[in-house]
Amino acid sequence: MARKDLPDCLGDRFTTADAIAAGVSRSRLRSGDLTHPFRGVHERSDLDDPFERMRGEFEAEHLRRALAYARCMGDHVFFSHVTAAVIWGVPLPLWVLVDAPIHVAVVAPARLPRAKGVRGHQTTKRLARVMTDPTFGLRVASPATTWAMSASYLTNLADVVAVGDAIVRTWRVDEPLATLDQLAAATTAGRRVGINRLRIALGSVRMRSASRPETHQRLLLISAGFGEPELNYEIYDEDGNYLGAADTAYPERLVSIEYEGDHHRTDPEQWARDIRRYAAMRDAGWTIVNVTRDDLFGHPERLVTTVRRALASRADT
Repeated sequence: MARKDLPDCLGDRFTTADAIAAGVSRSRLRSGDLTHPFRGVHERSDLDDPFERMRGEFEAEHLRRALAYARCMGDHVFFSHVTAAVIWGVPLPLWVLVDAPIHVAVVAPARLPRAKGVRGHQTTKRLARVMTDPTFGLRVASPATTWAMSASYLTNLADVVAVGDAIVRTWRVDEPLATLDQLAAATTAGRRVGINRLRIALGSVRMRSASRPETHQRLLLISAGFGEPELNYEIYDEDGNYLGAADTAYPERLVSIEYEGDHHRTDPEQWARDIRRYAAMRDAGWTIVNVTRDDLFGHPERLVTTVRRALASRADT
């Protein structure tokens, strides 16, 4: 017997109660074209899901689960911590995302929700500002609160800074998710887990960093004693023609440090643009230091040596 189509009004994710109200039988809900990420929640298994094209594999999977859980989440519950960061599109290290539960929170004295694959947190009105995100319509911790929460699970100071950088970023975005003042207000709202790490990180947050690796790269160069570099520094030739933006630059030495993410290597068009941009920058007198993931995260001392040599070679520029 042919499987009966589900009503369009149910959408991609729906509860058992919604389905029954729409005239769907319980036997239909047990069909193989549906998955059941949470008790009483059903999801179409044949979704043409755009999330993985927009974000990484693990971020996309976490976001799909959050959207499913939202169908059965109480009105007093909101997404927090790791899940809030994913909803806002904030970069996190891979180890945080692999097999991560959905994180939700309530304001005390409300009781924590209990469900398999969900981790509940209890907070206070003073420590958490809640809003509805404009992309998915989910109740979620505000971007500034999300940053403040990140210090409770990110032990690497650079990763906390990277979350802050992403939230206050002004370069090539219509508007930042939050301002530096809002991050400062969240930091001083009260005692919370990781507060000391948060206070230290706040002073290193910058508005022109475009990615988590760029944040790590900048902090590494500063710790090596090179001074603070310019971020996404716009380069022009002698005639005023725009050549491109250097990820991390020491313009007084005409040295640019360029992080080559996987998308630079796997996207032929991006790769071709990079080659043309680097050639134009070199023609304009710049030295380019290309950095891979292995350089930055696997052998940072090697990267420091390479940058030191590049800067020394341009000492008289």
